[in-house]
Amino acid sequence: MPSDLPCPQRWFDDYEAGERFTFGTTTIDEAEIIEFGRKFDPQPFHTDPEAARNTFYGRLIASGWHTGSIIMRLLNDHFLGPSSMGSPGLDELRWLAPVYPGDRLTLVAEVLEARPSRSKPDRGILRMAHELVNQHGDTVVRSVANMMIARQPEAAN
Repeated sequence: MPSDLPCPQRWFDDYEAGERFTFGTTTIDEAEIIEFGRKFDPQPFHTDPEAARNTFYGRLIASGWHTGSIIMRLLNDHFLGPSSMGSPGLDELRWLAPVYPGDRLTLVAEVLEARPSRSKPDRGILRMAHELVNQHGDTVVRSVANMMIARQPEAAN
């Protein structure tokens, strides 16, 4: 998938707090929800459309872990480039609304903070908010993560 970012191969020093990016619309289907649910979160409302009708949700929904994985996939396809060095962890992960078969999901990412590493001058940490939004404009999952991003070699010295 081609990236729709203005500059997909950015270095740490190219980011500023307050920047927002919207990208990566994907549609989730029933088979995908069931496959993920059976493998990783085998609760009936993730694996069995008939049984899901008798639950609080009234129909099949995606696992929250599945929606978190969708965030990661969209980040990989549209945001993370060769300067990505992984993540030292999440500060927040909240599931806010169910995701149903046929939902179209778009990722909105915001740079909350950009700080150079004190101990490793070749990188910085971006504190990022990620919101997965459905076709109705509802945020279905929100995470806040720290991402290590390489600095341009000449900027690291």
